Amino acid sequence: MKSLYTLIFLISSVIAYSQTGSVTGKVQTGAGEPAAFANLTLRDTRIGGTTDASGNFALKGILPGAYTLVVSFVGMESFEQQIEIVADQVTSVEIVLAESGQELDEVVVVDNRTLNEKTVDIGKAGIKSMDLPQSVLVIDAAVLRNQQVGRLSDVLNNTSGVYVMGTTGGVQEEIAGRGFAFGSNNTFKNGVRYNNGVMPETTSLERVEILKGSSAILFGNVAAGGVLNLVTKKPRFQQGGEISFRLGSYDYYKPSFDIYGPVNNSENVAFRLNAAYENSQSFRDEVKADRIFFNPSVIVKAGKKTEILLEGDYLRENRTLDYGTGAVNYEIADVPRNTFLGASWQYNKVNQKSATVTVTHTFNDKLSLRVLNSYQGFDNELYGTMRPNSNNQFVAEDGTWIRGLQRTGTEQEYYIGQADLIGSFETGSIKHQVLFGAEYDQYTNNTLTYSYANADAGNKNVYDTINIYNLDLLPQRIDIPATTLTRKTLNPVSRAGVYVQDMVTLLEKLKVLAGVRYSYVESESNVENYPSGAPTFASYYDDPITTRFGVVYQPMKQLSLFSSYSNSFALNTALDVNGDVLPASLIDQYELGAKSELFKGLLSANVTVYQIVNRNLAQPVIGLTNVSELAGEVTSKGVELDVMSKEVNGISVIAGYSYNDTRYTESTQYIVGSKLRYNPAHTANASVFYTFKQQALKNLRVGVTTSYIGDRVAGRSTRATMPNDTYKLMPVPAYVLFDLHAAYSFDNVSIRAKVSNLLNELSYNVHDDNSVNPIAPRLFTATLSYRW
Repeated sequence: MKSLYTLIFLISSVIAYSQTGSVTGKVQTGAGEPAAFANLTLRDTRIGGTTDASGNFALKGILPGAYTLVVSFVGMESFEQQIEIVADQVTSVEIVLAESGQELDEVVVVDNRTLNEKTVDIGKAGIKSMDLPQSVLVIDAAVLRNQQVGRLSDVLNNTSGVYVMGTTGGVQEEIAGRGFAFGSNNTFKNGVRYNNGVMPETTSLERVEILKGSSAILFGNVAAGGVLNLVTKKPRFQQGGEISFRLGSYDYYKPSFDIYGPVNNSENVAFRLNAAYENSQSFRDEVKADRIFFNPSVIVKAGKKTEILLEGDYLRENRTLDYGTGAVNYEIADVPRNTFLGASWQYNKVNQKSATVTVTHTFNDKLSLRVLNSYQGFDNELYGTMRPNSNNQFVAEDGTWIRGLQRTGTEQEYYIGQADLIGSFETGSIKHQVLFGAEYDQYTNNTLTYSYANADAGNKNVYDTINIYNLDLLPQRIDIPATTLTRKTLNPVSRAGVYVQDMVTLLEKLKVLAGVRYSYVESESNVENYPSGAPTFASYYDDPITTRFGVVYQPMKQLSLFSSYSNSFALNTALDVNGDVLPASLIDQYELGAKSELFKGLLSANVTVYQIVNRNLAQPVIGLTNVSELAGEVTSKGVELDVMSKEVNGISVIAGYSYNDTRYTESTQYIVGSKLRYNPAHTANASVFYTFKQQALKNLRVGVTTSYIGDRVAGRSTRATMPNDTYKLMPVPAYVLFDLHAAYSFDNVSIRAKVSNLLNELSYNVHDDNSVNPIAPRLFTATLSYRW
């Protein structure tokens, strides 16, 4: 701790003697839109910059005195404002640009930052991608809007190596990357862990950020594949909004609105409210969905240096529980894509709510503090027929399946408090960009399990019998039976972490990123069985240390070469031979990469090679019951390529490719060399959009997106320790999706149309062999919107 105090004292001392100030603010058009990438200069100086995608800017390192700030933006009158810079203080301004009276042939505003110029909020320290020894992807608002994104899977059609690994029950999209499941620990919304047991609402998204590889130093026990952050739209101080209506195939209807502006014309308080309602049928018989979503937010400027952001959201969804088309002896059943094998009444109901308060205080242009507190609640009730092939009720070769019932209830609460101190200073000629943070979170999961006993079937869990190949062959029940509560499981988890990271610029071309984190995790399991049975209790804790070290060499401004090492950990609950809980499994990651800006920054092309090794995977001890040891090993290795262009002559491009191989390289349980499930060896993506500049077709934009998901396996990994094992891996076919897009705007109205899965490809997302969900067929979607 003494070294940490010394570090903080050093930062404060250097800043105290600083003789510069800064100016920050936001630039908007008269219509309330952010002036993205407007040019800013201080007259008669070399100091200048551009606004970001939200119109925000910051000019730092300015000597005290009076200056003229000049702002220019295509289609707007040039703007000038006198400002006063004071040492160690931040001057804040709000700028509204007026439309130019000069006639222009065309005005097209696009995000002109390259892939490598963008920073990600989830990185906490504000390090530019070009300086970061880690692969980063950002899918921004323009892409989300142009592609009429409706699900998170639509966003992932633009990413390499991050994909949907399953859609269990048809009610969620399970994400993975580099061979590892993301899960709720790896999915974030505005920097806070987000339960992805329900499909997130995309109408509120400003962008989606992905940090590939290990981020354990920032977040503790996250999986090694990467983290994904959903960034929602923020309040604005200019009045505006949008109302839209989307419709599509299979009676899909979705009205939504987005309004924002100052509260009572205040210069210090602004709000934003996003809301959407969705009602739809499905290409799947009997399947339907109904959901409503609200996302209010308020920003308060509490003085020149402090900003308070309050955000909340509420999602209610009722969706038909759907385990797909079934499998027979580890082969996907040959039944029509629309065939529904569940009961007509079954459901999955979700209520999800959150509230977050983020306070940002800027001491000066070199030191800031961000404090975050957040709460999330998640309630889920699931009731329907069991998954095919579960509970030893296998689908027979002739298609006969005895259906049982399952019912569960889940109540979850999550709290987190987090503080990050971000500072920059110099020690001689060496520059430092330091992040020092601490967090504490608490997670409570309460699960209720119910049972069904059919008196006419010897009190067994038997609802009825169907034939998956011919649903008319046997009668189906339509009643909703009563169930009995049989188990209540309470799992509280408490976590704390302290971390420090420093981006050190040793030379103009050489940078080093180093950091370390101490984590403490404590968990309990309380199980009560009904109507009788002694409760069981178990607890465990662990306190792993995670590190990262990376080197970035930039032989020229347009090229960064990097190498890095980082580790992460996976918690274990299994017991060793002495009855003690196994320590956490530590996972090592090595990464080499190059980030380049080609053709004078018009095209970004990045490539990464990686290897991730879990050298101490928990495995059962052969010959002993309920005893495990750290004796297994899983290795993931691969390469990723990401390409993104600016808009040039109306054309913009996003493309990517990834190769991944994840296998058991040592195991006391599974066959060495066998693949881990759900991970495609190859993925690829490409999108091309063109905006017409000819007068007759002006404001018309067309595009095509394509994505490829390669062969992968599901089923169950064969156990080498059982000579007569019936488990098998189940192949899942590759597929290619083509989507066509068109949009036309006039005045404040825009019309967008989309045909997805143009070639009507058929494949599946499969969990084990019991949730075999076909991908959607060819669909049509159109959106009409009005903005003001």
